[in-house]
Amino acid sequence: MTLKRAFQDFYTVPHYQREYIWGEADTKGQRGDEVEQFLRDVLTEYEMATTQDAPEYFIGTIVVWMNADGIYELIDGQQRMTTSFLTLCAIRDAMLEIGGQLPDELPGQIAAASMDWQGNTTHRERLSLQYDDSQGVLRQYARAESATAPKSGTRSIANIAGAYRTAREFLLAQFHSDTRQILRFYAYLTAKVKLIRIETPNVAKALKIFETVNDRGAGLDAMDLLKNLLFMSASPAQFTALKDRWKQIVDGIYGAGEKPLRFLRYFVFADFDVADLKLQEDGIYEWFLTNAHQTSHQTNPLGFVERLLEASKAYVGFTKNQNPDGTHSRGISNTRILGGSAIRQHYILLLAGRKLSKLNFQQLTEEIENLMFAYLITNTATRDYERSVVEGARQLRKICDSDFLSFRAEYFKDRKAQLSRDFGDALNKMYSWDTRAFRLRYLLAKLTQAIDVRAYGDAGSYGDLMHYYNANNDVEHIYPISPSESARLEFGDASDAAIASKLGNLVLVEQAINRLISNGAYTQKKMLYAQSQFLIVRCQAARPSFGVADQITRAITSIPSFPIWNERAVSERQSFLTSLAREIWGVPANP
Repeated sequence: MTLKRAFQDFYTVPHYQREYIWGEADTKGQRGDEVEQFLRDVLTEYEMATTQDAPEYFIGTIVVWMNADGIYELIDGQQRMTTSFLTLCAIRDAMLEIGGQLPDELPGQIAAASMDWQGNTTHRERLSLQYDDSQGVLRQYARAESATAPKSGTRSIANIAGAYRTAREFLLAQFHSDTRQILRFYAYLTAKVKLIRIETPNVAKALKIFETVNDRGAGLDAMDLLKNLLFMSASPAQFTALKDRWKQIVDGIYGAGEKPLRFLRYFVFADFDVADLKLQEDGIYEWFLTNAHQTSHQTNPLGFVERLLEASKAYVGFTKNQNPDGTHSRGISNTRILGGSAIRQHYILLLAGRKLSKLNFQQLTEEIENLMFAYLITNTATRDYERSVVEGARQLRKICDSDFLSFRAEYFKDRKAQLSRDFGDALNKMYSWDTRAFRLRYLLAKLTQAIDVRAYGDAGSYGDLMHYYNANNDVEHIYPISPSESARLEFGDASDAAIASKLGNLVLVEQAINRLISNGAYTQKKMLYAQSQFLIVRCQAARPSFGVADQITRAITSIPSFPIWNERAVSERQSFLTSLAREIWGVPANP
């Protein structure tokens, strides 16, 4: 049928449906051009029209069922129908703004009177949105109140405002103030743009048709299809509860700047037995279809979504460096610094262990940080790292707190032992360019922190990695990259032309000290190193004397000092840092 015919009826988008999302970019800054593309596709066909004929443009299928009020509930097709409706509103407003005569049919395609079975007449919009996120904003556009309609506040409000604005800008750019051309485009839009409307006798049938039409997620993703699957299995009395909990899940994940599909995939790996360790996002929906015996989403949809909500809250907490109980987690915070913004696979393990005691969960986060560093520094392939994480989650979710120490020994220690040789080789041979700049800073911060904690304990700032990682500290090349003549002569000849970039030649030092050091000779630098608050830096050229055989003294004696700085000293210090790294990240020496 044509859009002209379609908008002779009334439609509503049920409260349990997903929000209007066309025009919204994803977390990677992609997508977001659906409204523009829709209008341009119509325009392309429109421009091929002649005075005798015009090509038709098919926009797909919508799935509906008629409720007791004689209104079609829109189960599939909301994005296209809402965009078409907003385009009609934009055409009307553009015509009014330039003083054009509205087509007689147009106002009635936006709103009209409707009579119920009792003879009561109600003026209503041809399309209405029931979900809370819309907050009645579509009605304002239907009533030509675009100037006062809110432009932000919820995802739907922002997206609807953006779609309307795109349509207005499109009309202006293409037709300027030419009312004749705008009318001609309107005529083509309503007479030649067509869709198929599938009508079912009830909502259950509509949901089933929706699933069939969108087999394996054509045009939708696994989150949308899973939501539909839950509503298919639920009773109507559960719809409101399902909708509310689903909204909490999606809003929470989006609010954390995360992808719902990524969360769903990690949740599946964390909570269920997945035979295919390579399961990707596009296979998740099919996995649910064949694993209802594990998830119980068909027999107990509300119970399943409660479980999903609980996991999503923990997941959102992880993105904020929080334990499942909402308290700050040093381990998660450190892992975020180490992994940067791209690495999230460890969330699978965190989700699998989210019900551990606070102490065991804390130890889990520390072990995850250590293992991730070992994998990253040895350049282990991402697929191998993820496979290891999934295998760990499979074991972890089945144990109780009393079994955690055994799991910790068998899983984490075993994998770090397997990486031992590569770990040592990587650090002993490491140059600054062998890892990302932020990860190099993390490495130096951890090495620096470890010595301070050894001397002073982990109370206060000593236990906070950000005290060392923050921008107030610089990565300093002891032998400068561009040495002064005095520095070059003092250092002597080197067989390695890139020795200034070796790990053994790098130290983390306060920015104020680094500014004074410049590229001078070591004899000048070491006096300033002695003023550092970081013990490993203070001991660089000579160990300070505290006069008491206490914890601080023992820490100092464990640090090598280098009165003379040359190629041999760089090599010796790199060996020391490698040994220190094994201790920090719990990677045993080669057997």
